[in-house]
Amino acid sequence: MYFAALLARTEDGWQASEPDLDDVETLADLSDLARTAGDEEETVLVFIEQEDAWFGVIRVDGEEDPRIYVSDAAAAARSSYGEILLTDEVLGRDPENADDLDDLVDLDGTEDGDTDDTDEDSVAGPSEDHVPTGPLGETELLADLGMSATELLALSGDGALTGEALGEIADALGASDVLEAVR
Repeated sequence: MYFAALLARTEDGWQASEPDLDDVETLADLSDLARTAGDEEETVLVFIEQEDAWFGVIRVDGEEDPRIYVSDAAAAARSSYGEILLTDEVLGRDPENADDLDDLVDLDGTEDGDTDDTDEDSVAGPSEDHVPTGPLGETELLADLGMSATELLALSGDGALTGEALGEIADALGASDVLEAVR
């Protein structure tokens, strides 16, 4: 089960809404949806969680590129909304060079020199075999709003419950009441 919320930082504080993700197929779609939740230059955060599996925070500041943090990339890769967040940039690969996956150390589960028998051409989008387990993305995306990278990473550790993590993030930002209103 998924939960998603948009938090727009306004002059009057945070405003939250529950987005309709039915038409969201790409990160650009998600970014556009976030931009409609706030005024032109306002910061908008998108919270997405898959219950007991992973959470993601996407930050959109005006027309700038979105900034992304995912608590567990491998778990997110198994999710339709998670795949949207796991862009080539977040995964650290160059979309112009498909061989970059071969340059990443130990992400395919094989030892150096061993071969993987899967057909890479049949893989559409990120797969578990090519995505590291654990947190991935920009850990500093909330630092200026009240949550340090260390605090964010602590919420992504083993045993962290995603619902509690989003609540703790909202609490650090001073937005827990508005988040709970849409939960």
